[in-house]
Formats: sequence, C-alpha cells, structure tokens
Amino acid sequence: MKNNYMKNLKYNIILIAATLFFIVACGSKNQTKVTDKSTDSTAEEIIVLTSTQFNNAGVALAKPVSQNINQKIKVNGKLDVPPQNLVSISASYGGFLKTTKLLQGIHVSNGEVIAQMEHPDYIQLQQDYLENKSMLTYLKNELDRQQELAKEEVNSRKTLQKAKTDFEVMQARVNGLRAKLELIQIDVAKLEKGNIQKAVALTSPINGYVTKVNVNIGAFVTANTVLFEIVDTEHLHAEISVFEKDIHHIKIGQKVAFTLSNENQERFAKVHLIGREISDDRTVRVHCHLNQEDKDLLPGMYLTAFIDVKTFTNITLPNNAFVDFEGKSYVFLLSKKLNNSYTFTRVEVEKLGEENGFTAFTSTQDLNNKDIVAQGAYKLLSAIQGGEE
Repeated sequence: MKNNYMKNLKYNIILIAATLFFIVACGSKNQTKVTDKSTDSTAEEIIVLTSTQFNNAGVALAKPVSQNINQKIKVNGKLDVPPQNLVSISASYGGFLKTTKLLQGIHVSNGEVIAQMEHPDYIQLQQDYLENKSMLTYLKNELDRQQELAKEEVNSRKTLQKAKTDFEVMQARVNGLRAKLELIQIDVAKLEKGNIQKAVALTSPINGYVTKVNVNIGAFVTANTVLFEIVDTEHLHAEISVFEKDIHHIKIGQKVAFTLSNENQERFAKVHLIGREISDDRTVRVHCHLNQEDKDLLPGMYLTAFIDVKTFTNITLPNNAFVDFEGKSYVFLLSKKLNNSYTFTRVEVEKLGEENGFTAFTSTQDLNNKDIVAQGAYKLLSAIQGGEE
C-alpha cells in the first residue's frame, strides 16, 4: 500500500514538472511572435485615415509634374570692391596734420582737398628748388658762352665739356626737385613767382565714402602711415567661395542669386571671373558682377548665394510634399482608397534640386501619375512616429 502511494506521488511530480516546462516553452514562443510583429518595418511605413481624419488633417493630393529645374550650388561669400575702388591716403613726406574735416561715412569727390599737412621740410624743399633753378639758369648761360668760344677756337674742349656736364647735372637736380614738389601737390608755377607754401594739401583721387580715419589734428605721421581710407561703392561685386569639389560646375556667365545676411530680398549677379588657386580651406574664389548696382550696400557684407549650374527636365512635386527624417527624404503615396478610408505609404526619394516652389526628385518606385500628399505630409509623418492620432 505504501509502495503504491509512493509510486503515484512520484508520477504526479513528474507530470507537474512536464506541464510547467510546456507552459514556459509556449510562453516564450508567443513572446517571440509579439517582438517580431513589433519590429515589422512595413507597418511603420503605412498609415490609414478615415474620411473625417483626412479632411480634418487638411491633406491635399497632387500628381508629379515634369518641368525644367535649375540645379544649384549653395555657397557663401561677401560683397567687395575692385582694388581701384578702395584707396588708402598717405602723405608722400612725413609731417604734421594741420587740418581735416573727415569723419567716417562722409562723401568726398575726386580732387577734393581732404586734409592739409605742414613741416619745415616742405619749405626747405621749395627753397632748394628755387636756388637750384637759379643756378641752372646761370649754368645754361655759361654753356652757351663756352659754345660760342669753342666756335672761335678760343677755349679748350675740356672747358666746354665741363660747362656742359655742370649744366646737365643741375638740370637733372631741378627736374627731380620739381617732381617731388608735384608729388606733394605744390604749384611750381606759383613757386617760381616767389610764392612759398607753408602747408601742402592732400586730395581724394576718387569719388567715394570715407571708411577709416586713423589720425587726429596735430599728430605727426610718417610717409608710410595710412591717414584715411576711401571706398567707391558704385561698383561692388560679390566675391564667393566655391568648394574644390564643385568648381568644375562653375562657368562664366552663370546666374547667381544671393541674399545678404541682414535682409530677405533676393539679388542677382553673374559669374565674371573664376580664380585659379585653391585656398587652405579647399575653396576657389569666384568673382561675380551684380545685375543692379546699389549705393546703399557696403563692402564686407556677408551673403549666401545659389549658382545655377545645370538645367534639366525631371518630375517634380510641391516643396511641401517632402518630409525629412533621420537624414532621408520621403513622400506619402496614396496606395489605396476605399469608401471611407485612405491608405498612405511612405516612400523614400532623393531630392535633386528645387525652384519656384517645386522640387525635382527620383525614386526607386514609379510615382508617375500617382496621387501624392502635397499638403499635410508632416502630419502623416508625426502620426506614423506616434506623435498624434
């Protein structure tokens, strides 16, 4: 009796253990199916809307349209002026600044007196010129006299040669002094009449605006000191930097659309010159002429530009049809429409360029003549990602 009881107990224990093992095994199997279902990528690419949801979301559909698109390259740069339109004003000889009325932003005209300098050396230079000019006159008379004597064979050839040499040396000295006086804008004709100037004038060589004033009245400046800078803004150009990998796309005459950092207005220019040197940051300078001059613009203004490098024909959709997520671009295709439901499939695409509110694209899936979400695409993306119902 006892043996039968023990046998039954052992049998029951084995049966319970086997049952528990089976239950655990089945539970693990079911859990795996749930995980597999939760990672189904197809489910994440599809969303179904009822008619009410479709209308409330403001979804609008459109079919791809084939049209010409200009492929663009985005670059950065700044406004600049040609070297001849930016002038640094210095004194030809060191001296003291006597007068000036210049301030930054003042407009000056070509030939206008912008400052006066004075120094004893200016007076000495004029005095030296008058003295040497007088000596030149004497030596010219002496040379003429020796030439007359030479015709009569009264003097020696050596004496005539010395008179000629003295005259030529003095003539070179006078010409040099005259050039120095003209360099500091002293009127030599008035000086020869005895009018010695105590101060010399500095004049503007161009029409433009003062951008820098580096000195004050009474300061002593040397010949290599930049006193003022003047810029002519009538011929500004766009100086842009194109990366090495894109420079082979750039051609002279290409259209450039740019905006300045302080405004939203779009301006236009054309590629005029292409640099022949690659800088340390692997870019090439490209010089562009503005289609319309604007005197209110200033050199150094930063800009963002788009260069039209290629025109091609491709299928396009409105810009709002595309959504960007995790580095990829997508559109939503109306894959099924029933009486009261709309089924949309998210399709990956590659954007090729945009213009006038439309974007050209390619896709591994044929989307020609298909209904694509043109308005409300981001709402569908949010719904797929669990952001809203």
